Amino acid sequence: MSAPVPAPPRVLHLITDPRHRGAQNLARDLHAELLRRGRPSALRSLQPHPDAPAGHDAPVLGPSRHHPATLRALRAAAGAADVVVAHGSSTLQACALGLLGTGTPFVYVNIGDPRHWTASWSRRLRVGAFLHRAAAVSAISDGARQVLLERFRLPAGKVRTIPNSRPADRLAPAADDAERRAARAELGLPAHGLLVAWIGALAPEKRLDLALEALALLPDVHLAVAGDGPLRQAAEAQDATGRAHFLGRLADPAPLYRAADALLLSSDSEGVPGVLIEAALAGLPAVTTDVGWVRDVVRDGVTGAVVPPGDPAALAEALGTVLAGDRAGLGAAARRHALDHFDLAKATDTWQHLLDQVARRR
Repeated sequence: MSAPVPAPPRVLHLITDPRHRGAQNLARDLHAELLRRGRPSALRSLQPHPDAPAGHDAPVLGPSRHHPATLRALRAAAGAADVVVAHGSSTLQACALGLLGTGTPFVYVNIGDPRHWTASWSRRLRVGAFLHRAAAVSAISDGARQVLLERFRLPAGKVRTIPNSRPADRLAPAADDAERRAARAELGLPAHGLLVAWIGALAPEKRLDLALEALALLPDVHLAVAGDGPLRQAAEAQDATGRAHFLGRLADPAPLYRAADALLLSSDSEGVPGVLIEAALAGLPAVTTDVGWVRDVVRDGVTGAVVPPGDPAALAEALGTVLAGDRAGLGAAARRHALDHFDLAKATDTWQHLLDQVARRR
């Protein structure tokens, strides 16, 4: 007789709060794909957030990230799981402390650049201790994996490279100019002329100020800003061109990708940004600052352009070149590259293997 096939592990995905941001978006997509494959999966958030959408899909465990009541609720939720996946730095500490003595292992998903968020020695030591508590650590690129191994002296077998990913079928390119104009009309954007998309939190490290400075150097180009945050009022005041359109948070960014001619990322710090992957799957060329591991997604001169961070003139020059060049060819190359390397279906195969391994070790 053949041995019985073990049941797939019950997975609990943990996010910091119910907003739709980088780590939370990956968690939602992976959770949904596991459910689609018939695998048991649940999604929870550590704390509420005033900017979370109404009727969100990630029940909140407690009043704040590391409140005792939150950690108790995490322990209770983990009791119904075979493995917890911790998405984002706040969830790392919560799992390292809250799951002590439970016997439930956790996998930490490193999204950002650890060189940026563990700059001080004290933070590096504290984060390193938490990482050693994880059963496994997922890095979003080989470069990020090497940083994690060297910076925190983690065992090589503990850190796996699983690329950031998005569902390809949700991000099809605009079929024609009519569909592009319809997407612009839906968002209240100009029907004609060149349009660049900027998507992200309006927070200091995203450097929307640089994007607006670059816009001022590009006559007749419009910038659609999707996102919100503490710097929105300052950004709106900075725009002297009248060509920046502040859309706020979009429940679904797909219409903006269909509406735009290119994507701009102006950050000072990133890992492998989901917006670059989404834009590539939607057939958009991208201009990005050279931070984190953005070159995993944007191939300079092939799918877009990569420029030094902190230089609005370089951003404007690269944008001008991309917009005046073969945008269709760059976008098609971007989509092919993203389908090969960042499709959620392929990444989930790797995730299933890792989660099965961790659950079996338990």
